[in-house]
Formats: sequence, structure tokens, C-alpha cells
Amino acid sequence: GVISRDSTYKPNEATSVDAIVSTIGFPLVGGPAGSMEAGRNVDVASQLLKSMDVPYVVASPLLLQSIPMWKSNGVLGLQSVVLYSLPELDGAIDTVVLGGLVGDKIALVPERVRKLCSRLKGWIDIRKTPPSERKVSIMIYGFPPNVGAVGTAALLDVPNSLENILKRLHREGYDVGDFATNQDACGESLVAALTIQCENSVIAAGADRMQCAIEQRMERARNGDKTVPETLARPGGGLGRATVRGVDMSFDELEKILGKFMTKKVRRAWSEKERGPGINAKGEMVVSGLQVGNVWITVQPLLGVEGDPMRLLFERDLTPHPQYCAAYEWMRLPQERGGVGTQAVIHLGMHGTVEWLPGQPLGNDRQSWSDELLGGLPNIYIYAANNPSESILAKRRGYGTIVSYNVPPYGRAGLYLELANLKDLVNEYRTVESANGRSDLKEAIFATCEKCGINSDVAVPFNLSELSTISIDVFDEWIANISNYLVELEERLFSSGLHTIGRETSDEELSSYLNAYFSNKLSEEEIKNAITAWHQKEKTNHSHSFLSWIQDFAHNFMGDVIDSKLDAADNSLLQEATNIIELLARSSSEEMDSVVNALDGGYVLPAPGGDLLRDGTSVLPTGRNIHALDPYRMPSAGAWARGERAANEIIRQHRESNNGAFPETCAVTLWGLDTIKTRGESIAIVLSLVGARPVKEGTGRTVCFELIPLNELGRPRIDVLASLSGIFRDSFANVVDLLDDMFERAAFADESPDMNYIKKHTMDLETSGTERPAARLFSNPPGDYGSMVNEVVGSGDWDNSDSLGEIWKGRNSYSYGRKEGGGGVRSGTWRPEVLDKLLSTTDRVVQEIDSIEYGLTDIQEYYANTGALKKAAENRKEMDNTGRKKKVAISVIEAFGGTSDSAEVPVKDVEDVLRMEYRSKLLNPKWRDAMIEQGSGGAYEVSQRMTAMVGWAATSKVDNFVFDQAAERYALDEEVSKKLQKSNPEAFKNVVRRLLEANGRGMWETDEDTLEKLRNLYSDADDLVEQIASSFN
Repeated sequence: GVISRDSTYKPNEATSVDAIVSTIGFPLVGGPAGSMEAGRNVDVASQLLKSMDVPYVVASPLLLQSIPMWKSNGVLGLQSVVLYSLPELDGAIDTVVLGGLVGDKIALVPERVRKLCSRLKGWIDIRKTPPSERKVSIMIYGFPPNVGAVGTAALLDVPNSLENILKRLHREGYDVGDFATNQDACGESLVAALTIQCENSVIAAGADRMQCAIEQRMERARNGDKTVPETLARPGGGLGRATVRGVDMSFDELEKILGKFMTKKVRRAWSEKERGPGINAKGEMVVSGLQVGNVWITVQPLLGVEGDPMRLLFERDLTPHPQYCAAYEWMRLPQERGGVGTQAVIHLGMHGTVEWLPGQPLGNDRQSWSDELLGGLPNIYIYAANNPSESILAKRRGYGTIVSYNVPPYGRAGLYLELANLKDLVNEYRTVESANGRSDLKEAIFATCEKCGINSDVAVPFNLSELSTISIDVFDEWIANISNYLVELEERLFSSGLHTIGRETSDEELSSYLNAYFSNKLSEEEIKNAITAWHQKEKTNHSHSFLSWIQDFAHNFMGDVIDSKLDAADNSLLQEATNIIELLARSSSEEMDSVVNALDGGYVLPAPGGDLLRDGTSVLPTGRNIHALDPYRMPSAGAWARGERAANEIIRQHRESNNGAFPETCAVTLWGLDTIKTRGESIAIVLSLVGARPVKEGTGRTVCFELIPLNELGRPRIDVLASLSGIFRDSFANVVDLLDDMFERAAFADESPDMNYIKKHTMDLETSGTERPAARLFSNPPGDYGSMVNEVVGSGDWDNSDSLGEIWKGRNSYSYGRKEGGGGVRSGTWRPEVLDKLLSTTDRVVQEIDSIEYGLTDIQEYYANTGALKKAAENRKEMDNTGRKKKVAISVIEAFGGTSDSAEVPVKDVEDVLRMEYRSKLLNPKWRDAMIEQGSGGAYEVSQRMTAMVGWAATSKVDNFVFDQAAERYALDEEVSKKLQKSNPEAFKNVVRRLLEANGRGMWETDEDTLEKLRNLYSDADDLVEQIASSFN
């Protein structure tokens, strides 16, 4: 209900506050007692805080950790739940650790108290500054370099979102120059101008000459130069009188604003000869952007070293490069001292890199780089709603006030070209009665299946020479299997296009969301009518009760079939549909409203992160400060049930293909995102493979994982290599400790090693004198993230697929758990010998996919972690009698469908999932056309999937037909290639480059004529990009 004031409340005597600080953590309502049922009072707390509409900040000394332990390990275990997880349910931001225990006393760290004051001052200052005077920066992204990535973000149309934000700020009274009132001004032109500023040749000339570079490019666009984005040909270049604002900064000047302490670290890591990117010909750091009134728009500096991604692998004390530091410091520097004087920054889209910088994994201190570079600057971070995992990092390490944006609408793959033809052939075969007619179709069906690569997915129980003699029953069964596969493919969902902040959701998009959500429960006509009726309700603002309105709508639009006797189930579905329509419509406005309110120094309502299909309506409307879940409640009951069934299916499939043998070791990836969204299914899979189960106390919190007795388990305990993402490692430290305790007990259980593979492998390691032989939880170095395999693949600087496995192994040799770190040593211990043993015995890798938006083929992280892990394991297998090493399988669980406790949990081989994904998305003209319509951002999305395709071919297998059709759809289709080149020349160049690379590395076989066409296209694309780069001297 609505919060009401007590009758004694006297508004005229009340104190006005500009911020609220909690110095204990825990839930706002209920305190420590309320934490026993996390979320119970969240609605009350959020309503109270919304009525105050000021930032809600948490700052407290650590009551369960000493200061040295915090400095060496970060905030751990229960302390992290008290300070972060629980307050974030209430919408808390900007958590600052103020100190900790020294002996048995609580001590404050004065520098951290000053940090709290700095961050509060930042929020209060912008709150008290009139909008017309506020100085705001908007930071977009441009990584990786040279592939058309400037102005892109996951699932987001950045140029149009940027344009809408500026126009809304204008309506709110902000000074955005002439941009909002100039009909020629557009976001695409802003991104094009920023892209020019990122070119190496332009950077080399320095900030002073960047305006000239942009004006020269505008002139060329007006003269019809096709190498220049056409929006720059508009009057004023479509920039709305935006101008370059930048600086060429020396190292001595950087030291004055960064301070000697942090500058010394930068100088030590980056010698004068190797200063990193963003350096002009004079050796100065170039920081630049576009000034639009009081808004400064810039591209976040590159994090890595272009052309040398391997450097990130070996430098333990890596700092941001000098230009990265200069960009953030100059942005914050007051105008009177020559800086931008930014009062708040908007990081536009998922995601940037400031929150990933070296420093404490949790609980920033003075030496954490994100803490230094953001200073007291309010950080409004616009982030995809379906990624609560990485948004935690942006919130906790990057002081981000999250404003979530919705995922794009969904589409169904349908069938196209050869696949549509195959469906027609199958249907015709089933309807033809004559034997001769059927015989004629057999060969055509077989040939079409071969051309489409369907024979890899639907086993063929005969060969071509047997077509005429194969029994009707066998052939008909094969036809039925093909038909079933085509139905699955046709109905498969994908994310269509990109989302735009500040744009109303169209009826077509509403329909696609509802179609995906309800599947076959509501017809197209019912969905259309629900949308129409909702529009009518909005216009007429009926005073009926909701049920009366539904019945009126049903009678008016569906006739006599549905009247006042409307079936209760149908009525419920219609109410749910209308509710979703309303929530989606609210999302369109509330995303932008929340950005504006955050810039006002207001409170952004909290909500769980997730997506509509898996998590339901609780994730809507978007425009929320998204949070994760209580890590002490994982796995949930539903996740345990599904994880147990998935583990049993993994074992069954392995035994079926290995003559009844059990897998000795399974490597299971534990990622933050799928753990949050599935409530811990991957954790449940680990437990079930080992033969353990969660034990929960009366409040529902998990206290330990107990081993199931072998006589009850009825099979051997499977050993598990738990591959932890950096976010899982940092966000679920309590789960890491519980798992470590379970593995330790299993390793030394009084059981036969023949029935306990954990014990068997531990005994082998003990024999060789290895320390901590029961270690099973491995990840990146403490405070570091990522395998770096995607960086290496992106650069093309790798020798063979085996080397990718070794890069993964080198980045994941740190063991975590209760007995790791401590005693003044950072958590995590280098244990390559244990990891080697586990990899050598790994028979299968297990990976969950938690959403439709991020499949295996959509992002680089899957092949860079799961695929590279597979290669690392295969590298340690012995040669068989054929001279080949044994292959390691990957079991994929698609966890975005069938979430009920009784639903089947499908487990598929990675090759099957790759083919299904490629057919439904990258090779699908429907998906392609929707993405290309998004302009430069869509072209970049296509480009990145081509890079990922090479990554998967290197670490697993990509069928030849996938490369064939990718070349046909994107490079050799003249109309498509022209669109890609026009919208994003660098992205198109990368598309062609990856196809040629695949052939050069032996991943793809094709004819010389095709290769020659691709070489010519690449040469033309290269000339185009070079022409652009060399146009400014």
C-alpha cells in the first residue's frame, strides 16, 4: 500500500535532506532482523525512499573483518551481504567502506571518510545546481579498436539514444546548444565526428587540429565522398553546432591533477617509450570530445594496448595507461583550472571499462583505480536490464547508479531459402500418395539436407546409394525427425535489432514481446486486439473496474465467443497481457525519466535484473536501479531441481557415448550472470555431479553442502573443475567457501577412490607432493577479470588453437576458497599443478546459457572461456592410436526455457547448439535485415559475430556450410555489402577479414573464385578505411 505520514507529522517543522546515509548496511526497514527474510520489506523501503527522492548511500566500517584483511582480500562473505547485497535491494548506491577492525576495536580510515564526503558532495552539488547551469558528460564506447565499434553498446542503439537524451535534457532546461532545436542535428553525426577523433592519424596531430579534421570530412561528405558517413553532409554536419573540446596534456600536467602517489604507479607501468594509446606525435596525451552547450560527449579511452593484448596477461601490477587517467581526470577538473568541470557523467550502455580497472575486487580503497578516476563524480550508468551480474560491478566498483534499459523485441527465426524449400519438400513427400512420386522426392530431400547441413543435426540411417532400397518405415522416421527439427528451428526466438532509449514501443514491437512471452497461449488476433484495446483504454480513461473493462474489450473485439461468461483462465491471460503492455509502455518513458531524475540528484527505484521471458513481469518497467539476489539463498528449490536433472542427463549422455563409462572430471563454468538469473542452477549441477545437496536453515539460507552417502547416490562421485568468472568469484564468496568445504570433505572421505573420483585425483596429487590437492575452484588473478582469449582472437595474433587453451590456463590458475589467501596475502593462490591434473582428467565441459539475447554465437566470452577451457583440457590428453588427442565434449544447457520444477532440462552438444544458433540468427535474412537497419551499431554487431565464429572454429568446430552462407549473406550479396560498407566501413572490413582468416587457418574450405572475390572486397574495404584514415595529415 501507500505510505502515509503519522498524524503528528508537521511538514513546516521537518528538516529537508539532500541525501540519506545508512551507517550499518542491512535492509533499511527491519535492519539486521529484516535481513533474515531478504526483500520482505523492500516495497516499504523503496516507497519511503521514493517519497524522499534523494540518494540513499551506505557507508560503514567492517564489523566482521580487520582492515588488513580488507586491504588484502577485499570485502568477504557475510560482510559483503550486509554492506552490498541487502542494501542494494532497497536501491542503495555508492557504498563506501569506512574502516574495519583493529584487534577488537573498530577503527575508521580518515581517507575513506573523506571519500564518502566527496561522493555526497558530488550528489548534493548537482542537486542544488539549476539544470541550465549543470555540466554533464556523456561517455560512449569504442572498443575493440578498428572494427567500427565507436558508438556501440550491447543491445542498444547508441546514436539514436544519445540524440533522444540530448533532446530530453533540452526540455528539462539543460543547455545543449542548438542541437535539440536544429532539425538537421542527429546522433549518427555526433558518433561519426567522435569516430574521427579516435583515428590514429587524427590523434597524432593533437587535439588542436581535430575540429579541422571534422570540418574537412564534412566538406568531403557534401561533395559526395562515399567514404564519409552521409549524415555529415547535412548542414553543419548534422552536429547541431557541436564543437571539439580537447587538450594535449603532458605527463607533468597529469601529475598535478592525478597526484604523485598514483602518477608514480603509472610512470612505473608505462615507460616514456611505451605510453599506450591516445598519444600525439609530441608524446602528449590527447583527450577530446564534442561540446554541446554544457554537455561534453566523449569516447571512453581504450583499456588495453592496441596490437599487444598479451601485455595484459603478464603484468600483475597493471595500471590504466596515462591517456586513460588523463581523460577522467580532465573531465572532473574544474573549468577554472582548465578542465571540463563535469558534475555528473552518464556512461551510455553496457558496458564500459572503468569498473574493471585494477583494484579491490569489492570494497574500493585508495589504491583502486575506479575509485581514483571517478573521485566524487556521480555516475549514472545506463545498463541492460538483463545483466544484473556485470551491473553489480558497475555499481560496486564503479559507483554506478544503474538505470536499466529493456532488451530489444523478440522475433521468431522462421524458415528461409533452402530451409523453407526443405520444409516444402517434406510436406510434399507426406502428401504424395504414389510410390513413384515419393521416390522422386527422396533424392531432392537428401540433397537439400546435405546442402543445409541438416544431416549433422538429424542422423541419417543410410547413405545416398541406399535411397532406392531403404525401407519406407526407416525413411519416414527420418522425415519425421527432420520435420521436428525444422519446427524447433522455425519457432526459435532471437533478439531483433537494438533498443533505443526515449523511443516509444511500437505496436509491432509490443506484439513481438507478447508473442514470445505467451507462445501459443494467445493467438495473433488476440494479441492484436489486446494492444488495440489498451490504446483505447489509454485514450478514453475508462472508469470501469479492470475486470469490467476486460469483459467490455472481449465482447467488442472477440464477439460472442467470449462474453460475460469469459473463461477464468482466458480472462487471466488477457489481464496479464494488458499488464505487460502497460509495463512495456511505461519502460519507454521511465528509462529516460530515471536518467533525468538521477541527474537531479534523486532516487532511482530498485528492481531485480533479468528478462521478461525467464523472470516475468518483475523486471518491468525498466529504468530501474537493478540488483541481484541474496547469495546465501542459492541454489533455490527450483534451481536445485533443474540442476539435479541436468547433471543426471549430462552423465547419461556421457555414458551413452562412452560405452557406459562415467566421466571422471567435468569442468563446470560458474558465471555471475547465469547464477543470478537461474537462482543457482549451475551451482546445483556442481553439487549433483559430486553427489551433494544443499542444507538450509529455518530462514531458507544455505549453511552447507552435505555429501550424499554413496549407497544412496548409487554411482561414483564425479570430480568437478569449477571455472569461476571473476564476477562470480567476487560476488558469491560465501558460495565459493561452501563449495571449497564440500570438495575438501569429499577428497578425504572414507570412501573407495573407485567410487570417488575427487579422492582418486587428490591421492594422485598427494603422491607427487602437490599442495592443496583438494583445490577445485579456479579463476583469474585476484581483482582481475577475463581469459584474454577474445582479445587475442580479435587481434589475430595467435599461432594455433592449442595456444588459446594455454592462454586460458595461464589466466585461470588461481585457486580460491577458505584456505586460500589470508594472512596478509590476497585471496587466491597460484596452483597450476592442480589445474593441470584436473584438465588432464576432464572429459566434458558444462555451460549454461541464461538468455535468448546472449547465445554462444552472440558474444566473445563463450568461446574465450568455455571453448578455450575445452582446448586446454584437450592439450593435456594423450595421443590415441590414430595420432590424435581425445576430444573433450561441451554440454550446453539452455536455461531460458522450461523453468518449472517438472520441466525437461535439455542438454545439447555444443556443435548442435552452434548450428541452431547460426541458422536462427547470423545466417537468417530476417535477423540480418533487422540488424542492418540499426545503422553503424547493427553493422558492428554483425562484425563481432563473425569474429566469434572464428573463435568457435578455433576452439570447437564450425561447419563449413556456416562459413559458406555467412559469405553469401554478408560479403557476396552486393546490396547487403554496400549497406554494411556505407554504415560502418571498419565493421564490413572485419567481416571480410574473418572469412579470409578462417580459410587461411584451415577452418573453411571454399573455391578459389569465392576467395578471389573476398580478397578484392577486402582490398577495396582496406583502401576505403585507409583513405579515411589518411585524409587528415
